[in-house]
Amino acid sequence: MAEPELTYEQAVERLEEIIRRLDSGEAGLRETLDLVREGRALIDLCAAELDEVSKGLEEVQLDELIERLEKQAPGGPADDA
Repeated sequence: MAEPELTYEQAVERLEEIIRRLDSGEAGLRETLDLVREGRALIDLCAAELDEVSKGLEEVQLDELIERLEKQAPGGPADDA
């Protein structure tokens, strides 16, 4: 069974745990490698999530801009009133 995908917030929390563990200097060589690999995957997940949210915000902003422009355009919905 596949593990459920982490939320952005869960991934950030786990990254903070990894950083604390690495900063402690207590991790052995193999654990350090495993933590770095996990951290890289979490960073990729967070970056993808931020990119997706950014694109969604751009779409919302474009929709709002189009709506404002349509209201201001001659013969647009604002002139129909």
